[in-house]
Amino acid sequence: MEESVRNKIGVIRIADEVILAIAGLAATDVKGVSTLAGGITNDRITTSGIKDLGKAVRINVVENSVEVRIAVVLDGTVSIPECSEEIQDKVKNQIESMTGMDVTEVQVIIAGVTA
Repeated sequence: MEESVRNKIGVIRIADEVILAIAGLAATDVKGVSTLAGGITNDRITTSGIKDLGKAVRINVVENSVEVRIAVVLDGTVSIPECSEEIQDKVKNQIESMTGMDVTEVQVIIAGVTA
């Protein structure tokens, strides 16, 4: 499915896969995130395709707003609340700046912790 953003010149269509990839890349860029759920690393997001990414990231788009649910595995040395908040901020900011869409919610699920 594609999401449309209308501006003064016309319509920009953004595939859901693009939003999923932006969210996944933003989350894996946060210090303390080992992988996304399912062992998906930053490198695998671009090579493994959307099928694997869909296991860790879910989105719901209504009109021009996005809700994100992302499952991560954290490094055992970080503060879970602080790292989770940083993931929320980074995912929200990246999606909004890259797509022009509003992010109304980012749910972070801690799927595991590594030693």
